[in-house]
Amino acid sequence: MPTCTPSAPADTASAPATASQLDVADELLTLLSDATTEPRPDTQLEALTLAVAADLPVLLWGEPGIGKTAALTQLSAALDLPLTTVIASVHEPSDFSGLPIVGDDPAEHGVPMAPPDWAVRLVRAGRGLLFLDELSTAPPAVQAALLRLVLERRIGALQLPPGVRIVAAANPRSSAADGWELSPPLANRFVHLQWAHDHDVVVRGLGGTWPRATLPRLAPEKLPEAVDFARRAVCGLLGARPKLVHQLPSSEARRGGAWPSPRSWEMTLRLIAFATAAGSSRDVLSLLVRGTVGDGPGLELLASLDRMDLPDPEVLLADPAGADLPERGDLRQAVLDGVVEAVRKRPERPRWDAAWAILVRAVETGAPDLVVVPANTLASLRRADWDVPASIERLAGVVSLSRRADDAAARTSVTAKAGQGTRAGQKVGR
Repeated sequence: MPTCTPSAPADTASAPATASQLDVADELLTLLSDATTEPRPDTQLEALTLAVAADLPVLLWGEPGIGKTAALTQLSAALDLPLTTVIASVHEPSDFSGLPIVGDDPAEHGVPMAPPDWAVRLVRAGRGLLFLDELSTAPPAVQAALLRLVLERRIGALQLPPGVRIVAAANPRSSAADGWELSPPLANRFVHLQWAHDHDVVVRGLGGTWPRATLPRLAPEKLPEAVDFARRAVCGLLGARPKLVHQLPSSEARRGGAWPSPRSWEMTLRLIAFATAAGSSRDVLSLLVRGTVGDGPGLELLASLDRMDLPDPEVLLADPAGADLPERGDLRQAVLDGVVEAVRKRPERPRWDAAWAILVRAVETGAPDLVVVPANTLASLRRADWDVPASIERLAGVVSLSRRADDAAARTSVTAKAGQGTRAGQKVGR
């Protein structure tokens, strides 16, 4: 009778082969994840790092899959900040306000609020990047619990250290799973940045090279000047436009974004100071300002910043030959209007002559059509005993040419209207 020897399990022989294939797969995954960084201008990444340096909570708005989480992961690695990710929508309000723990004698010592483990880890590390993801899918009760965390950096009885920065991400309600609008108190605590993909950055990044996130280099010698500039900018605008101090939007959707309040203006002042000390571009400053107080007030502030650097009309009238006029047309127009207004307020013959010299200089160094309105206004300020300066002759051609162009445009408009009337009459006749 033949004997049967037990055979080895079928998967024993294949186990080493399977393990080796998984090792090869892991190696391939490692190669795919290898990437380098390079210094590359990136406006939205620079705005994000500047707000992080200013220790202000930032909220990145963007469609799903746009790269918000990847940007935060790369930012934490570049800044050497441990990343702690908390999905806001899957937590209870008590996870942010603290869990009540009954002690030995609650009547004497009260009931302390124990913080979650991730907050304890942040305190132990002393620094880190707290990433609150999926903020727009957090229900109102959770958003209310987040208020103290975002503003005061407190979770229960625990105070987060100054080295912790807070960044959140959210999808627009239209593309968020069971999305909610942000409550106005929570929205007003963030710098809102619209996150969009850059085609060139994505293509180069998929090729293995991503932009490098670096903290802005603040010039120590510029710090006092930056603070003074920021205060003058914000206080100057709000002094002239007091209604901008606080404007709660009427629609629910706009209340969940950036809007002006004393808190957000304080954040704006800080961002202007940081951007000035860092020498950031206007595009970066525009993203930050509009993301803090909203598009309307933000654009007004940016326009007033441009005018803060304009030369003083009195300085120009004192030395018209050395007048340094802005290159940008709108700024040059504002300077010329300011010069004429200064003469109107204090009309004197030398000042009137100096203003004409400045207009001549503007014609010689820029677009001549910008002087037409100031020249007509300045001519109307002439007193009977003031001789016409010879410099006016150099402007006569510009003014007359402008008038001829206006007349031609008016005649063209009249002819076009007459033609339309004729065609309409013909249709009626038919």
